[in-house]
Amino acid sequence: MERNLKNVLVISFGFLLLFTAYGGLQSLQSSLHSEEGLGVASLSVIYAALIFSSMFLPPILIKKLGCKWTIAGSMCCYIAFSLGNFYASWYTLIPTSVILGLGGAPLWSAKCTYLTIAGNSYAEKAGKNGKDIINQYFGVFFLVFQSSGVWGNLISSLIFGQSSNKVEISEEDLACCGAYDCMTNDATNTTGSAGPSKSLIYTLLGIYTGNGVLAVLLIVIFLDQIKSDQAETEREITKTPSFWSTFLATFQQLKDKRQCLLIPLTMYSGFEQGFLAGDYTKTYVTCALGIHYVGFVMICFAATNSLCSLLFGKISQFTGRKLLFAIATVTNIASIIALLLWKPHPNQLVVFFIFPALWGISDAIWQTQTNGLYGVLFEKHKEAAFANYRLWESVGFVIAFGYSTFLQVYIKLYILLAVLVVSMVMYGVVEYIEAKSSPGTPTTPTAEKVKIGSLTQETRM
Repeated sequence: MERNLKNVLVISFGFLLLFTAYGGLQSLQSSLHSEEGLGVASLSVIYAALIFSSMFLPPILIKKLGCKWTIAGSMCCYIAFSLGNFYASWYTLIPTSVILGLGGAPLWSAKCTYLTIAGNSYAEKAGKNGKDIINQYFGVFFLVFQSSGVWGNLISSLIFGQSSNKVEISEEDLACCGAYDCMTNDATNTTGSAGPSKSLIYTLLGIYTGNGVLAVLLIVIFLDQIKSDQAETEREITKTPSFWSTFLATFQQLKDKRQCLLIPLTMYSGFEQGFLAGDYTKTYVTCALGIHYVGFVMICFAATNSLCSLLFGKISQFTGRKLLFAIATVTNIASIIALLLWKPHPNQLVVFFIFPALWGISDAIWQTQTNGLYGVLFEKHKEAAFANYRLWESVGFVIAFGYSTFLQVYIKLYILLAVLVVSMVMYGVVEYIEAKSSPGTPTTPTAEKVKIGSLTQETRM
């Protein structure tokens, strides 16, 4: 038990170190590299590469390298992205974004495989239920991992808070913040000041890169390789159909009209997370307060999101998913309307934190309940269903980050509102179909949050 728990903790703290760096960098991309939309373009490329990666890379790499070395190698892809930020240009950041996206899916798949094997191995020796031990291991992992959203953003805010370049923002500049932004891409207008000095940026990137290196060293030195008697189990877990059969199964799932009806809802998950990370941080927070506040604001989102994910996962068995979806819809619509009307000003500091808190509440519902809905509706075809979930959520991310540079914020908010309304109408049709086909059957899902390559996912990737 001690050895298995040690391995679980090694993976957990390795991911904590790695995503402390990546989560902080992701929140800063749109503000730090605003010229010509380089930052949001890199995020769009990451999720596009992730779609490609998740289709076939994980089983191939895990079979060839084993779980331990797949985790270590994939972590190096994240370090490459940190290094690309030292000299950010289209020739450095975009290629390293592709590398990160390709490494994302194998990293999460290898982690899941390793924890599953470790849990089953200990359960077999101790005469316990394998599912119970696996759930315990994943519980330990996410308990440690979820705090990465706090530490990465805290580091960035504390470091950029030392900047001597901060200046008072004029009313003229503030007029270009918010929903009706002036679509300028120069660094001075999007940082709410002259921007942090190069030395502070390099200090932050050095810390983030160091975190990634420590994560790799932790895995390489302290994580036990899967023993020979467990190698067969590893091969069985990673024995998956060929790329083309997986590809075909994913799209054959679309023959189910319920799956087609859920596409807008699934894409909306990518849209709403993309708006917060790419647009709110830049045109509201950075523009009106300065880049040193981005971390603090995203901490508010991460903390609210984690607490509400736990809360809604517990209470969904009493409320049912329909009430929770209604709460998320009302919360998001109210937030979108408020963001359209609000003129951000430094004197309204509390308001800058209210919006990410509300976004965290609704996002917790979208993540837990949509995953639970997929698990309930497509119980016999879970693999194909969740492949569709990852596909369409990633498409939402790609589109949201892709058009970020070309449209004013108020247009993006109207798009967000339209997608949300369409999503809820189609979700209502799904519930109607379910109620009609199985009257009297409870529809409360098990609120299981599936974490593969994303973000969170962490986006959250």
